[in-house]
Amino acid sequence: MPELLPTGFLFRLGLPIKRLNRIGASVTTPPVLGTEYELPDLGQLTQGSNAGKYRIGWHEQGLAIQVHVTGRKSPPKCDYGSFLTSDGLQLWVDTRNTQNIHRASKFCHHFAFLPSGHSRDRSAPIGKQIAIARAREDAPLCDSRLLLIKSEIQKDGYTLRVWIPAECLNGFAPDTSPHLGFYALIRDQELGDQYLSVGAEFPFDQDPSLWWTLDLTE
Repeated sequence: MPELLPTGFLFRLGLPIKRLNRIGASVTTPPVLGTEYELPDLGQLTQGSNAGKYRIGWHEQGLAIQVHVTGRKSPPKCDYGSFLTSDGLQLWVDTRNTQNIHRASKFCHHFAFLPSGHSRDRSAPIGKQIAIARAREDAPLCDSRLLLIKSEIQKDGYTLRVWIPAECLNGFAPDTSPHLGFYALIRDQELGDQYLSVGAEFPFDQDPSLWWTLDLTE
């Protein structure tokens, strides 16, 4: 008998995220995150593919996210003119973790990062912030040049490292608001999309009540 509700809909997990200690006065490249920053295997709760692994760290200056995707037989298909459908990583972050609202506030952000598809030879990674549909109040859109992105294309996938500075996260204040609403999607046209929890049958791209929580720990 098919499930009436996906398993991921029944849980709102709080994921502890470690603080980055080796951050200088300014960040010029996304940090390389070790295994201590890796999220637990959520394969039984996620919908779709389970080919991607996440590592996340935080600092007062911003958030670092690293994704490693394996199992591909071809390079990722990326087009900077089609951020929402290209292979890559999409993130939603609520700096106030307001789980009882169904329309995004000015503290809710949507970012998309592609491991390739930019520059003259289309090999460079690229990212930008995207406005959230039906938001009751829009977050300020950041300058895409502030988003730091590095990627490495491998034979069977890719590794993508991202740094989102605090100035791109409206309301980011770890000292007073150490819990972030969070949702992630690894878009993959070959392996299938990997959702953090619920899948496309739910409006996760608009509804912060469907997001999980990042607990910013020391």
